[in-house]
Amino acid sequence: MVSADTLAAVRLPSDFQFSQVSLGDFVECKRRFQLRYLWKLSWPAVQSEPYADHENAMQRGVLFHRLAQQFLEGVPKEQLSRMIEDDLLAAWWDSFIEQVDFIKPDRMSKRYTEVTLSTRLAGYRLVGKFDLLVVHKDCKLTIVDWKTSQFRPRRDWLKKRMQTHVYPYLLVLAGASLIQNSLTPEQVELLYWYPNYPTQAVSFEYDQDQYQKDDDYLKGLVKSIEALDSDAYDLTNDEKSCRFCVYRSLCDRGVQAGSLSEVEDELVDEELVELMMDFDRVGEIEF
Repeated sequence: MVSADTLAAVRLPSDFQFSQVSLGDFVECKRRFQLRYLWKLSWPAVQSEPYADHENAMQRGVLFHRLAQQFLEGVPKEQLSRMIEDDLLAAWWDSFIEQVDFIKPDRMSKRYTEVTLSTRLAGYRLVGKFDLLVVHKDCKLTIVDWKTSQFRPRRDWLKKRMQTHVYPYLLVLAGASLIQNSLTPEQVELLYWYPNYPTQAVSFEYDQDQYQKDDDYLKGLVKSIEALDSDAYDLTNDEKSCRFCVYRSLCDRGVQAGSLSEVEDELVDEELVELMMDFDRVGEIEF
């Protein structure tokens, strides 16, 4: 059995790979970052109640990602449709087929599904897995990310999310091989598409100013993590988010999981939605 002193002494390994999820964990709760990535501690707590509903929602999101990937790689939609038995997933699929015009082959030169890119960040590796990358004929690139959460968050909230910072930044640094030329930030766009809101995609244009801000911000985060002592990974001050964290009982932040019923409409706290569904991780699941 590993002692508490041994665990406390664990520091950030030199070969650690950062992602938008791990960086987001650090920003939201330093202790969660320590428990999950440094101590690699599994904790058998239910993330939200009712558990079956949460599991079904996660599985539905994974299946949608798989269907979208296979369709974009050439599998006929009729063949894929026969695989769908869930009514909500079927509705998502119909919306996807109806709205898929924006990624038709005649609108771009190439497309890449479930592609992973990486680059160096402050001495470490930064990795991102993209649901879809569209390389247009004018050499502009669109990152398309499927968001299968029940609610569509506000644009200003999405703008603050770690993914909105990491994905365009990573593509500028690591995407040159896709167009056989260097990339400028102005060539990059990030688009979030919600099957529950098929006509209300949220897009973010990128530019040099935002790239420089992200460069400073992300490198600063990594340096902060690297410099932390093992006893400096503080618990979040936002205790409401602990209700949807698997480590809540370990941190003496309660035993009972938060309930899905707490999310009643699109005006709820988006942080709770993200924690409950953990949808940032859906795109990182290997099919």
